[in-house]
Amino acid sequence: MSPLYSIRPESVAIIDEAEKPEILQRLSQLFADSWNLDAGQVLEQLEERERLGSTGFGRGVAIPHARIAGLSRPVAALIKLRQPADFAAADGLPVDIVFGLLSPENSGATHLHALAAISRLMRDERVHDALSEAPDEEAIYGLLTNAADRYAA
Repeated sequence: MSPLYSIRPESVAIIDEAEKPEILQRLSQLFADSWNLDAGQVLEQLEERERLGSTGFGRGVAIPHARIAGLSRPVAALIKLRQPADFAAADGLPVDIVFGLLSPENSGATHLHALAAISRLMRDERVHDALSEAPDEEAIYGLLTNAADRYAA
């Protein structure tokens, strides 16, 4: 488990085809259910961040993120899409992995370090391919917890 952010088995999901608004709504609900947060507040913060510019990272990955009140440390959630969706990524490719990050409201460097760790993790071809091929949520969670430590620096 990365010391920079926490992820729980219940914050990982595989969903059918959806559009960006539904994906952000589902991600918000995952965060709410996993970390005892208000889904509406999470969605509002994620949408506000998306209005600043797409969090489509490239190579089929989006990293929606926001700072939110009520957290003591960064937390993560991951959605794997069965059908890729348009996330307005810089490289123009559709997204099939949505790796969300929420950090405490006043976490400057902590938030950026957690984002950087997720970014490094998602750039690793082996990790990316393994996530794409993972058959279920349990396999995804296992991959994330085993790989995250290598990218925490």
